[in-house]
Amino acid sequence: MTTQTSTPATAGKPGFRLPKWAGSFGFQIIAALIVGLGLGLLAKYTGSTKADPNALGATLQTIGSSYVSLLQTAVVPLIFTAVVSSISNLRAVSNAARLAWNTLLWFAITSLIAVLIGIGLGVLLQPGANTGIDGQGEAPSKVGSWWAFLIGLFPKNFLGLGASTTVTDGVATTAVSFNVLQILVIAIAVGIAALKVGKAAEPFLNLNASALAVIQKVLWWIIRIAPLGTVGLIGNAVAVYGWDTIGSLGKFTVAIYAGLALVLFVVYPVLVRSHGLSIKQYFSGVWPAVQLAFVSRSSVGTLPLTQRVTERSLGVPRGYASFAVPLGATTKMDGCAAIYPAVSAIFVAQFFGIQLDFTQYLLIALVSVLGSAATAGTTGAVVMLTLTLSTLGLPLAGVGLLLAIDPILDMGRTAVNVAGQALVPTIVAKRQGILDESLYNAPRNGDPFADDTDAVDGAVNADADNDAGAAAPAERELAAAKA
Repeated sequence: MTTQTSTPATAGKPGFRLPKWAGSFGFQIIAALIVGLGLGLLAKYTGSTKADPNALGATLQTIGSSYVSLLQTAVVPLIFTAVVSSISNLRAVSNAARLAWNTLLWFAITSLIAVLIGIGLGVLLQPGANTGIDGQGEAPSKVGSWWAFLIGLFPKNFLGLGASTTVTDGVATTAVSFNVLQILVIAIAVGIAALKVGKAAEPFLNLNASALAVIQKVLWWIIRIAPLGTVGLIGNAVAVYGWDTIGSLGKFTVAIYAGLALVLFVVYPVLVRSHGLSIKQYFSGVWPAVQLAFVSRSSVGTLPLTQRVTERSLGVPRGYASFAVPLGATTKMDGCAAIYPAVSAIFVAQFFGIQLDFTQYLLIALVSVLGSAATAGTTGAVVMLTLTLSTLGLPLAGVGLLLAIDPILDMGRTAVNVAGQALVPTIVAKRQGILDESLYNAPRNGDPFADDTDAVDGAVNADADNDAGAAAPAERELAAAKA
């Protein structure tokens, strides 16, 4: 009897592996953009329209809308738990009041710079002159006003939720919506109350921290499939809007994206360099969040990734980042609340032949700097634009002219918003001497999920986070649930 010894056929022969760069989140997003662009063009030139999509167009639309719905599902609990935790985390941060004040100050400074760039481009490029567009557009269904903003500060219920019912052909449809500003007010009040209560509030804060960790884990799963969502979102945008729509408002589109590019690639790098930090390290650190923001068009949906790269890649201590980043996600919007309303207001004035004077330009700057919070409370850049137009006394019907290309513009606006939401905490942390520069200058691998520790998330005591500026990335993540 003979004994045979079997040897695996693959022994000594390594299996096929993708290059390391091909597995990075950034590469996957870029690849998805290219695939989505190709599929979108294919759908458009095979007859797909917004009103009557073909099979490919409908598939892209379903994938894109489903992904955005997944992101939006967690928005309400995410904002509430993140803000409550961020306020409670300020206990472990020295000079908390100074950090909060400096954060708000730099929010205002960067917004002012952005709106001045928007005004300059509007005056220089004259986007509303000789457009060749007929008609005056329709007034928007939602209109912003300062009174509505003030009323919106007062929550109608504990969750800041509202419902509206529409009847079409005898069928009633009810849609539930949420007011981000009201949720923010509720969360701030609860967080401050918990701090005042003291020790008796510890069980509540621990429960809130655990809930936040669970919500963020669910969002990580959603963010991991962002490349699939990207294919649907970009493909649907190209199939529905194509290049024709952009071409009809070409100068306006160029003015908006020129302003966004100047802020993202000139203003932000100048601020980074003026604080003695590496521009390359800033962009390589924040880029995964910028990419997701571009395709998802949601600052709040991108919040978990923005906070992760701010802490792990840019070296901002978790105790401070968990306060500044959620606050920025709801109120810091250089794209939506500064550049866009400035250029758009000038476009509307030029389109209707209305001459703006110096005082009105000052009003545009004032409304844009103060209006970021109003944008959060009244859902979107379009409503922020109506707030600006109302303040200037310009025709609201002009907004209808711009709605056709709003989704295309919103991608760039949101990307700039998120880049600024990570920049300001980095600058403030550097100025206050709490930035972990060794972490900021560490090599990047392009993958924000590289040091996930699913099995032991939240296992480390919160005391480990008190030295967040010097902690290793994995240790800082382990302390997240109880921070």
